[in-house]
Amino acid sequence: MRPAIRRSASRRSFRRSGHARRWAAALGVGALVVTGGGLLAGPAQAAATASVAVDFPTHCIPPAIAGIPPIDGTTSAEITVDNAAPKVGETVTVTYTVVTAAASNPVELALPADIMTPTGTVTLGGAQSGSVTVAGPKKNDPVPPKGAFPSFSMTGTFTVTAPGEITLSPGDYNIHTSYIMELDTPCTVTDPPAPVSQRIIATQDGGGEVNKRTISLGTASGKPGDRVTVTGAEFTPGAAVTVAGWNGSGPTADRITAEAAGDGTFTFRPAISDPATVGIVAFEGASWDPAKGAGPQAYTLTGGGEIPDNSQRLTSSVRAGTLTMSQAGDAVALSAVDFGQGGASSGALNTVTVKDFRGGPAGWSLTGKVTDFTGPGGAVIGASALGWKPACATRSGSPSTCAAGSEGSVGSAGATLASTPDGAFTGGEFTVDAGLTLDVPAFTAPGAYAGVLTLTLT
Repeated sequence: MRPAIRRSASRRSFRRSGHARRWAAALGVGALVVTGGGLLAGPAQAAATASVAVDFPTHCIPPAIAGIPPIDGTTSAEITVDNAAPKVGETVTVTYTVVTAAASNPVELALPADIMTPTGTVTLGGAQSGSVTVAGPKKNDPVPPKGAFPSFSMTGTFTVTAPGEITLSPGDYNIHTSYIMELDTPCTVTDPPAPVSQRIIATQDGGGEVNKRTISLGTASGKPGDRVTVTGAEFTPGAAVTVAGWNGSGPTADRITAEAAGDGTFTFRPAISDPATVGIVAFEGASWDPAKGAGPQAYTLTGGGEIPDNSQRLTSSVRAGTLTMSQAGDAVALSAVDFGQGGASSGALNTVTVKDFRGGPAGWSLTGKVTDFTGPGGAVIGASALGWKPACATRSGSPSTCAAGSEGSVGSAGATLASTPDGAFTGGEFTVDAGLTLDVPAFTAPGAYAGVLTLTLT
C-alpha cells in the first residue's frame, strides 16, 4: 500500500552570517552594565521607607551575531522610591537597581568604560496597575574578560491615581552596547511578575478632580527614527491627543496627534529622533498641560557607535534565509496483511528535513492529513485507520529544539508531526520521521489500497 506524499511550505526571511558572529565574538559583545544616575527628576518628596532586594529567574538573549546561546540566570534587584507615602495626583520617582545581573561578560576581552545604556520596566500592582519605564545613563566601569558586571541603576516616574497600597516589582530590562556596533541584550523575567521589592501607601489628597490619564511604552529605548508604541488610558473619549518626545522640561518636535477612542484609550506609534529626548508624554489640547496629560515615561535614544582611537569600523550584511522542507521520497509501501485476519499494515514515513534559516522569533509546525484508502470495487479503509508515531531530531547548534507530535491517528482532519516553539531567537535544521500503521479490518476485500498523506509546514 503506497500513500503518496505531497508537501507545502510557508517561507519567512531572516538574516545571519558566521563571519558576523566571529567578528562580534572578537569585539566581546554580550550583556551590559551601567552605574548610577537617573533621567527624569521629580519633585522633592519625603524619604522612602526601606525596600528589599529580591532575586528572580531571568532569561537573557545576547546579540545574535555574538554566536552564544541564551543565558538563564538569577537577577538580584531592588526598587526604591523618593516618596513612600504619596497623595493621589503626586508624582513618584522610581529607581530600579540591578544589584547582580543574570549574565557576565561572555568573552575573553575587556569591555571599555561608558559604552552601555540600560532601560527597563517596573511593574505596579495592588491599588494601581501598569508599568513604569526606567532608563539609566551611558556610564559604566570597564568590564574585565569573563568578568561579572557591576551594579547599575535606572530611573523613571509615575503619577499616583488611586489610594491604597501600591506594590513595585522589577520587570524586564535591556542593556544597549555602543561599541563598534549598536547591539542589545534583552533580559526578561522568566515567571512574571518578579517578587515585590517596594510597597508604598497612597492617600486621597482631598482636593479637586484627579488626573487619571496614563501612558505605557512598548519599549524604553530605540534608534533615532524608530517608532515606539505608546498606549494611553483614561483620556477624554474622542479628544485629540498628542504624543510627543520629552526633553526634561517640555515636548520636542517629535510628535503625532490623533483621536482617543470612545473608551478614552489609544495606541499611537510616533517616530522619535530628537537627541534631547529623555521621555515620552501625551496630552490633550494644543500644548503640554500636566492637568490633561500623562507622563513623562522614560525613553532613551540609542546610537553613536563611537570608534576608539586607532580602530576601524567594519560592516557586513546577512542575506535573508527561508523556512523550507524536503523529503527523501514521495511513496511508502506498507506491509501486506491477510484477508480474514487484517491487522497492522506498517511502514515508515520518508524522512523529512526542515531548515529554518529565518532567525526571527517564530517557530514552525509540520502537520499532516490523509485521505481515505481506496481499493478494488470501491472498497474503502477510512482515513482514521492510519496512525503514526512521530520522531524529531535537532541538528547540533540549532537555536530551536524540535518536539515530536503525539502518537495517534492522523485522519482527514490532520495531526501535528513535529514543531518548534516561538522564542526570542529561533532557527536550525531538523529531521522528522514517523512509524506508520494502517489498521486494516479482518475481512477487507483483497487488493491494493492507496491514500495520499499531505504534509504542510507553517
